[in-house]
Amino acid sequence: MAGMADRVLILDDDERLAAMLGTYLGERGWVVAHRPDVSSGLSALRRGGYDALILDVMLPDGDGFDVCRTVRAESDLPILMLTARGDELDRIIGLELGADDYLPKPFNPRELLARLKAILRRRSPRADTHPVLRFGRLVIDPGARQVHLDGEPRRLTSHQFELLCAMADRAGRVMTRDALMQVVRGEDLDAFDRSIDVHISRIRAAIEDDPRQARRILTVRGVGYVFASEQD
Repeated sequence: MAGMADRVLILDDDERLAAMLGTYLGERGWVVAHRPDVSSGLSALRRGGYDALILDVMLPDGDGFDVCRTVRAESDLPILMLTARGDELDRIIGLELGADDYLPKPFNPRELLARLKAILRRRSPRADTHPVLRFGRLVIDPGARQVHLDGEPRRLTSHQFELLCAMADRAGRVMTRDALMQVVRGEDLDAFDRSIDVHISRIRAAIEDDPRQARRILTVRGVGYVFASEQD
């Protein structure tokens, strides 16, 4: 059961769905709030106190993409986006804007709860004994969950940070997409799921000098990715 400190905001204009989720999550120890539109949702978020956001793409006075972009510019609050089933473009755009995970509608509430727990678990600080990882000008601090390049902080979502740590911990080793998904989410990658590639692209944008000519995260065609053990 989640602790009482776990508070989630549902931003979705589907009152029936929000009520169902509120009951389901509430019975499992979560504190749940609901807002039906962008205006009231952003106001609630800016007052603070939430541990995660469940965000629908379609809203009456805007869209979830704009909300995701706004929230990510202001905080690292974990975001689980709800998308139309089969709409891969929505999922990709959401991930590119900084969402931590996505779930297509309709969905099983149990899966939503599992994904919420996963993104919160990824957000929790690692043990203080985990060493700071240094690769030339790039410094990764798992305990503080911070990344610096040339001393300047680089912002990543919690999911992207876990992906980066997973690769940096295994620097020099090729990791398949399936292996990366297993490490950070504990599940197999769907054959058509390209979310790992989207996240890698965002990580590169944050830590590479030139993302188009990556030197830190290298692509091994047909296999996956390798984090360079030797960096300048």
